[in-house]
Amino acid sequence: MAQLSLSRLKKRYEEKQVLHGVDVEIAHGQFVVIVGPSGCGKSTLLRMIAGLEDISEGDIAIDGQIINDLDPADRGCAMVFQNYALYPHMTVRENMAYPLKIARLPKTERAKRVEDAAGILALSDYLDRRPAQLSGGQRQRVAMGRAIVREPKVFLFDEPLSNLDAKLRVTMRIEIKRLHKRLKVTSIFVTHDQVEAMTLADMLIVMNGGNVEQIGTPSAIYREPASTFVASFMGAPAMNLLPASADASGLVLLDAAKDHPIALDGIATGACHFTLGIRPEDVIVTGDPHRGIAATIDLVEELGSSRVAYCTLGKTEIAVVLPKGEDVSSGRTIHLAFPSSVLHAFERDSGLRITAERTRDIVRTAA
Repeated sequence: MAQLSLSRLKKRYEEKQVLHGVDVEIAHGQFVVIVGPSGCGKSTLLRMIAGLEDISEGDIAIDGQIINDLDPADRGCAMVFQNYALYPHMTVRENMAYPLKIARLPKTERAKRVEDAAGILALSDYLDRRPAQLSGGQRQRVAMGRAIVREPKVFLFDEPLSNLDAKLRVTMRIEIKRLHKRLKVTSIFVTHDQVEAMTLADMLIVMNGGNVEQIGTPSAIYREPASTFVASFMGAPAMNLLPASADASGLVLLDAAKDHPIALDGIATGACHFTLGIRPEDVIVTGDPHRGIAATIDLVEELGSSRVAYCTLGKTEIAVVLPKGEDVSSGRTIHLAFPSSVLHAFERDSGLRITAERTRDIVRTAA
């Protein structure tokens, strides 16, 4: 296991700044997932840790040792790539043993490590096959095995599941989590899939445009997103973000097209404009028109275990997880209520979360 520290880490390509100063402390044995949209800098950050990209500014340290100038082979990191990166002319055994051969380990030690890793990954029966004779999931396990045999201080995963089909991705997710539980090696996993991130991570790093938007446990980030970007990115379906205002007359939602106020149950103190957030599963469908806001169902997404209705609220779209047995015909009008305990407030201009103390000053919604 190893402790990893990233301090004021920046990356530039000529005049283009890709990373704007990343500060992260990763504890021994943690499974950390870096998540964000394509182009946010997450893979660049991983490659800098691996030594495959130069550092423009800042420091990377493993167990207190600065590794900025160390060669990739000397950093104690092992990387699993998106495209497996297996040698097609080599057998599984030879692919897994290759990094040990380069490191000039004795044949007996190489054979033992390969056998041990193959046992962990259920590859013992495939050691004499070549990559073309394996399924996608088996190839990915071989790539992981090649990393395991090096007995690294840190595992680095660069979107390793993105080439797999949906069912196999779920299976491999479980295998990676079990592998980490067994080996207890500090691991960093990059993905753009927020479901993958939520299910795998001990700690999440959410990135956007070369900046770290938020760091925390999956549940903490889901419950208290630091910005409208995090709120909309983490969660499927995404959090509803609605323009709102509060003044002496009460809390209102603003129709984005007409700026027409729609009154909500409750009172507020202090005049301001902000963005109101609520998760689709927290919106309550009520049969009482006096307790909710009228919305029209446009379409319904059937997800098996649940149904999501996409509704029009004025000119704003809002997603709602429907209760079982609810009539979901398109064009139907339903009434939506917003419990105060699950509301989120964000600054209109910056998109940053308004603290709980300030939220209570702005919005005091009746139960």
